[in-house]
Amino acid sequence: MPVALNSNRISVEHNYFASCPRGLEDILIQELTQINASEIQKTDGGVSFSGSLETLYRANLSSRIATRILYRVKTGNYIKEDDIYEAALSVPWTDIFDISKTIKVSTTGIKCPLKSIDFMTLRIKDAVCDHFRNKINRRPDVAVRDPDIRIHLFLEKNTFQLYIDSSGAPLYQRGFRTASVEAPLTENLAAGIISLSGWVPGEAFLDPMCGSGTFLIEAAMIATNQAPGLKRSFGFERLMNFDRDLFKKIKLDYQAQVKKSEFLGIYGSDIDLRAIRVAKKNLAAAGFEDKVQLSCKDFNKITAPLGEGVLVANPPYGVRIGDEDLEAFYPLWASTLKNVFAGWRTYFLTSDLRMPKLMRLAPSKKTPLYNGALDCRLFEIKMVAGSNRK
Repeated sequence: MPVALNSNRISVEHNYFASCPRGLEDILIQELTQINASEIQKTDGGVSFSGSLETLYRANLSSRIATRILYRVKTGNYIKEDDIYEAALSVPWTDIFDISKTIKVSTTGIKCPLKSIDFMTLRIKDAVCDHFRNKINRRPDVAVRDPDIRIHLFLEKNTFQLYIDSSGAPLYQRGFRTASVEAPLTENLAAGIISLSGWVPGEAFLDPMCGSGTFLIEAAMIATNQAPGLKRSFGFERLMNFDRDLFKKIKLDYQAQVKKSEFLGIYGSDIDLRAIRVAKKNLAAAGFEDKVQLSCKDFNKITAPLGEGVLVANPPYGVRIGDEDLEAFYPLWASTLKNVFAGWRTYFLTSDLRMPKLMRLAPSKKTPLYNGALDCRLFEIKMVAGSNRK
């Protein structure tokens, strides 16, 4: 049976899927557990779960790790394309969103036997439009960019799942980044790396290659207990079953939990003055300009702000700078770590798996992560007094 989304009973359970950067699924599970999601199941690149509309709203507002929260409206088996078309046609689309909303359909598949994924995208669009024509003799418009309603079809070998995107823009778009520099890190990946580092507010936090300030802003939001979605809108606000009063109540609840604070013990630096200016602009837009300390310095010339703390960096690597140049930088970085950051836990995200070897430093942990399509490692290197060589 299709899932009707126009129920006024906010306690009704629905099925959802939260996507996230691969490698961060376990942290996402912890977040979903905290908001009382049920039937939580881990998959590669995401987590399926169940819950009420309140669960849906809280997941979108509070998750630092999720990329999107998808609302399942249909699932089933198929043999041929027409099976999926008929299933999509039976979904009560006119109860889900208004004819005035624009739509966009996307399709992904794993081991899908169908000849064309693109053709299935067109068939789902046809099914939605045909349903509207059958009901009200009108069809919604399609928008390639910035649609009101995003519809996702996921195909496996002989099963399909059809979703409405409840998030709208990806959740890593927190609503205040105004500028970026080359090779930005997504906010949810940055938040996941901070979580993996074990950093807790009150410890010194440093990003010596801060770029546009993504790590700094995510750390500041964690330190002030600010839900990442407070300054943005969501796709579920365009659905017919949107409960404005419930959403307002939940949002006020999260706003009341934000901690007021002065300087947060968070530090950022970069050799590029342009990057520092961009980071300062983004910190100001996020409300943290006076709570984070910035400096324009080469990594090899900075000093540790305190005797111990957590250093997190997304350094340049092969695709951003030549391999030969990196080979020259690594020993210099290692020297700085040993001479300046004894007592610190340091974390480097890189796709250059040679990094620890060329730095002659032994990582205590290697966590596989993906920065977009790049297969990366988060290397944990704990600096101690004296040599940390193999």
